[in-house]
Amino acid sequence: MNATNYLETTKKVFLQYKKQAEDAMVQLNDEQLFWAPSDESNSIAIIVKHLRGNMLSRWTNFLTTDGEKESRDRDSEFLTGDITTRTQLLEKWNEGWKCFIDCLNSLNVEDLDKMVKIRGENHTVIEALQRQTAHYASHIGQIVYLAKAQKDKGWKTLSIPKGQSKQFNANMMGTKK
Repeated sequence: MNATNYLETTKKVFLQYKKQAEDAMVQLNDEQLFWAPSDESNSIAIIVKHLRGNMLSRWTNFLTTDGEKESRDRDSEFLTGDITTRTQLLEKWNEGWKCFIDCLNSLNVEDLDKMVKIRGENHTVIEALQRQTAHYASHIGQIVYLAKAQKDKGWKTLSIPKGQSKQFNANMMGTKK
């Protein structure tokens, strides 16, 4: 894979994660977005707030400043505080993603080997992207899990439904099953 393909693939993967979380959240009512399984667990709203905070910190002035901004109040990301409605939640969600995607769109092949700092540690741009891929994927998985757990039998799968893999594969291969 060449560097241009890497950047395009990276954007595609992140947009797939974004869509997956949105497809999960749209299945929930407003109350379910703020539900947490326990006092020590995070709700979808908290995860969204944390992702937003991380995205704004990491991707604002990405190539020139440390990804952990002094202005970031990470601890407050784990309190719902200023998010009390679906509309506010989606505004935060979209604000974080816009910052991130705008930064991704501004990167070019020559940027990939540049060094950036995250919490004082040096990373190449590729390493920073890989770090965030793992971080965001884990939180998107949490969002999907929380949504699925709440919807239970009413869940509309985001992938191949349970027990339908053979049928899916047969359809994909054009064979009858």
